[in-house]
Amino acid sequence: MLAGAKPRIVTFLAATAQDEKGAMLVNLGASLARAGIDVLLVDACSAAHGIAARLGVAGGATLLGVARQQCALNEVIKQVPQGFGVASMLPSGNRTADGAKGPDEERRLARAFDILVKQTGTVIVDGEFDGDSFPLPVMASAEIVLQVSSSAASITAAYSLIKRLNLALGHRSFGILVTNASEREAKVVYDNMKQAASRYLALDLTSMGSVPADEHLHRAARLGRAVVDAFPQAGASVAFRQLAGRFSLTAAPHGLASSHHFGA
Repeated sequence: MLAGAKPRIVTFLAATAQDEKGAMLVNLGASLARAGIDVLLVDACSAAHGIAARLGVAGGATLLGVARQQCALNEVIKQVPQGFGVASMLPSGNRTADGAKGPDEERRLARAFDILVKQTGTVIVDGEFDGDSFPLPVMASAEIVLQVSSSAASITAAYSLIKRLNLALGHRSFGILVTNASEREAKVVYDNMKQAASRYLALDLTSMGSVPADEHLHRAARLGRAVVDAFPQAGASVAFRQLAGRFSLTAAPHGLASSHHFGA
């Protein structure tokens, strides 16, 4: 199971609007927590628009603060009503300017993250891929999932991101999660992306399924709740429970457990 002896790190990148990514992460985290999985979401975004800000816990202790010996590791995790913990990698505000400076500080930041991961069954990283690298080297070797919608702009952005990742990280697989799309639309998006990645990049993509467009997602967000709690019978709730089920499977090397079924 996911919460076994070996911790699991999954970095989520998005070719969608930040709000759509944030909603997905909140509901995925809540679904995993409801399934009995010990999950921590880490905000590794360079700007103040990540998961911590969305949930109102962006201030206070950070992993970079731990690296700088400004706070203790147990001060970093904030529990949220949705049932999981949230930790910020960098301070809120001008996060780009506050990033780790120099190899020694980068090593201390990586060490703090490593200790945090070992205390948690599953770590979901709200990540970005700026330039040609991640904030921490471990994020490059962990699982990577790309969130994409059915719009042409999102698909183009996702494929461009895959090419950049391939150039920087070398040959490996990536998970694809299609959101704001019907099951049929999601299957078309995934099949086309998989074919293009295989043909032009010799890369294998893995389906994580889909989450449909659902007004209940917005209604739950306005209530400050996860859709699986507020509206458990909604289509999006069913999709997130299925997604949590996929995450409970044993991970394949450099990728997610293979599944080509699209659930709505």
